[in-house]
Amino acid sequence: MCLSPPEEKSRCEAIGDKVDESISNVFYKIGYFCSFRPKTTIAIGLVVSIICAGGMAKLNTENRPEKLWVPQNTQAEVEQDKFLSYFPPSSRFQNVIASAKETGTNVLTKDNLVDLMKMHESIATGESEVENESYTFADLCTPAGGSLPYAGMDQSYLHLLGCVSAQGEKLHLHYFFTTPLTSQGLHHYSVSSLKMWSYDLARLQADTNIIGTLNDYGSREDLEGVLGAPVFDPNTGKLESAEAISISYFLKDNSTVVSGNTVDPVNEGWEEQVFLKTVQDGNKFPSLDLAYLSSRSFGDEFGSEITGDLVFVNVSYLVAFIFLGATLGSKLCGRGSRWAISLSALVLIVLATVAGFGVASLAGLLYGPVHSILPFVLLGIGVDDAFVIANAFDREREGVPRESEDDESLAKRGARSLARAGASITVTSLTDLVAFAISSSSALPALASFCAFASINIFFLWVLATTFFTSTMVLDEKRQRANRRDMLCCITRKTMSDEEDTGAKEGRIPMYFRKYHAPNILCRQGKTLTLLCFTALFGFGLFGLVKLPVEDSARNFIPQDSYINTYSEMADKYFPSSGVSLYITFENGSSIYNNRDELAELNTLVAGLSETPPYIAEPNSNSTYRNVMAGLKQFLSTNGTASIGGAALGEDKWPISYDDFVTTLANYANFRGPGATYQGDVVYNETMTDIQAYRAKLEYVRLTKKFRGEILDDASRQIEAMDATREMVESWDNLQPAFPYSDQYIAIEGFKIIGDELYRNVGLAIACVGVIVLVTVANFTAAFLITLNVAFCIVEILGFMYAIGIVIDSVSVINIVLAVGLSIDYSAHIGHCFMVKGGNDNNARATEALADMGSSVFNGAFSTFLAVAVLLFSKSYVFKTLAIQFALTVALGVIHGLILLPVLLSIFGPKPYASAEDPHEMEVVEIVKTAAPEETIHPEREYSSESLDTPVEPVADVGV
Repeated sequence: MCLSPPEEKSRCEAIGDKVDESISNVFYKIGYFCSFRPKTTIAIGLVVSIICAGGMAKLNTENRPEKLWVPQNTQAEVEQDKFLSYFPPSSRFQNVIASAKETGTNVLTKDNLVDLMKMHESIATGESEVENESYTFADLCTPAGGSLPYAGMDQSYLHLLGCVSAQGEKLHLHYFFTTPLTSQGLHHYSVSSLKMWSYDLARLQADTNIIGTLNDYGSREDLEGVLGAPVFDPNTGKLESAEAISISYFLKDNSTVVSGNTVDPVNEGWEEQVFLKTVQDGNKFPSLDLAYLSSRSFGDEFGSEITGDLVFVNVSYLVAFIFLGATLGSKLCGRGSRWAISLSALVLIVLATVAGFGVASLAGLLYGPVHSILPFVLLGIGVDDAFVIANAFDREREGVPRESEDDESLAKRGARSLARAGASITVTSLTDLVAFAISSSSALPALASFCAFASINIFFLWVLATTFFTSTMVLDEKRQRANRRDMLCCITRKTMSDEEDTGAKEGRIPMYFRKYHAPNILCRQGKTLTLLCFTALFGFGLFGLVKLPVEDSARNFIPQDSYINTYSEMADKYFPSSGVSLYITFENGSSIYNNRDELAELNTLVAGLSETPPYIAEPNSNSTYRNVMAGLKQFLSTNGTASIGGAALGEDKWPISYDDFVTTLANYANFRGPGATYQGDVVYNETMTDIQAYRAKLEYVRLTKKFRGEILDDASRQIEAMDATREMVESWDNLQPAFPYSDQYIAIEGFKIIGDELYRNVGLAIACVGVIVLVTVANFTAAFLITLNVAFCIVEILGFMYAIGIVIDSVSVINIVLAVGLSIDYSAHIGHCFMVKGGNDNNARATEALADMGSSVFNGAFSTFLAVAVLLFSKSYVFKTLAIQFALTVALGVIHGLILLPVLLSIFGPKPYASAEDPHEMEVVEIVKTAAPEETIHPEREYSSESLDTPVEPVADVGV
């Protein structure tokens, strides 16, 4: 019997009652079917899941960073595509930084250089074998005269590591052309001061003046490009010593894209079998410390880290299984244990995962490395649903011994259990699904795909939890009724009566919530203290939220013990990058010729911009300014055209016709001409009769800031620099067509979008969660309090992120979206349970809600925490950040759901549903729990007569 409050209900409250009744009736029917036909339901679930999982055959894997973490169809992407169409990447980069064993000592000794020459000979002559073909460096290296911008490695990483600028200028490429490494008469790209001895060990050993020979290498700037911490005589400017030497090798890029991966098997084979094998064998070169980097390094180290840490998925599921087994049942072993149900909960999650992955694959969604954290997300949500359903089964059995239940009684209990739990898990599942669906529209492909995957998986998790898991619960109840052993259901225990098997005994956790937790937080002093503490916590969250920066965290993706970090430290120490390279590309040969004087004096247009946006370094050195038009004008004014074709010059000292200008420029800016430095800066048509484009190289000042003692790239100033550069180039009306390009623009576009997307998507997700809660809970006040609770929780998570040093980046933004989905679970369960507790005393209703649902919420949260806690031991930035943010979400979500929300509901809580449990009936339950009479009165919620007219024939499956 159910009692309605005596007061007349408002229209909104009446609608809420109707919605609650409808949802309960729907789940009563589902529960009735699943409970009468558990094996049929399980079989259907398995078949549907397996069929859907078949879609994984079309899994669309994608590992290219530019396709995952870069906003698509942006201006930066258009600029990059156009730039690379003129100046395509053609080389793969390998670099070694060698220093003396004793830190800070001179590396330019004969012994050190002899070891270095031996290392070079091993690399230059070593053979790799790929598909039964042998290859050496001479077979694979980039031939002189080719375009140097390199592929096979994200260029932003190279700038990040400080080894070279994005197009290789710090290596002073005009010295490539004197290297004696040849194959079929061609010179090849290898940058090293060892060229001074023609890469000949005997010549080096015979040299009696090592430093004198090195001083003939080139200018001071050239030496600084290949030597780390060089010391020059202050009077003569001659080289005296250095602490490190850089040697670089360039392979001709032959990469292709296969299944979302950029592969170059021949070059990758040489890099692994020759280059990395040589430099990693330090015993061969005892006098040197070697730091090294290869084009395949990031893929090897990051990919292996993610793959290696996937073992934590298995560990987390094992931890969850143990915790479920220890808490779902009334006993660890013997009658009342539920280890088989614990296993079925994990099977439920696995089925939902593979089914969701299959459907997402059929939909063409891409699968990237970050998707590997989805099993942890689904584990947290699935375990929470399992606890809620299992708790409902136990609550509906209170006072009824299993032995007294026949199949029909058990089926009705299963129906009532799902009617009780179904609405609750529907609220959480729908809100989780919508929260992820909102972010599936993200401009970041990886985030959009991840959230779409999550939405699909949560749908399957919801469907299978209400059907598959409910059916396994019924079978397990039959197993316990038949006195069969857990996990070994074919073995029957010796017959024994169990008078205590009534389900009436309240567990320790519900008892804690009823006797200690609720009285302490719901008394006047407890409410005051709770509100004060959470107000302070929210203020702390707002403080951190305002200060939380968007930063480039690319280095964090490198495993802490990786050789890449050692290389990065050496590169930062000996070859620090002064700034990011910027290219202004001018198109249309005729326009270039007509504006030749203005282009030759381009430095006047970009001077004086280093202190304010666009933060372009002063064009007063070769490293900060390179312009072939300026170089050609100076050469023509001084030397004429005799050595570069002999074209006639006009009074302005330029060739008098466009055709002569093209010929003169081609002869000047090639690797054998006087303008060899510029040979890669001009693009011609196939017949070399027309100029398609040329680029002028500039450089930004170093845009960094100090954050928590670390020097980081200043994302906000980088955005200002990019936007101001575009505006500047657009303002040069007489020099069009022209466009700017920097290899950092793609990443900067991401910085520009990711912060806005975070707050927009989280705001929309919370708003949509509020709407879903309103529709499913069907009460404005309850929905508002639940949504407010979630919003407070998210703000505080962002505040703690700032406190512990987690910045807004491509990983943390995904985890914040997860936080919206997970934190709603802890509040929605309590809020909905409060609505089904009858009476006019909100304190009593909040107490009953905590006693009823508190243990499920706590156990679900604690099992999630234990599962992800193992990730704290991961070396992967992705998994470790996930673990920290999950822990924050669980901790803050639980205290909001189990402390703040009950207090708010006790103060502002709305009236209960019409179908709510009568407080008198709840008192009867309490008497039953203590008295354990022979004949028990069991309170049941009323359902409409329609819900009882189920079409299912009451023929039960045979229990185990």
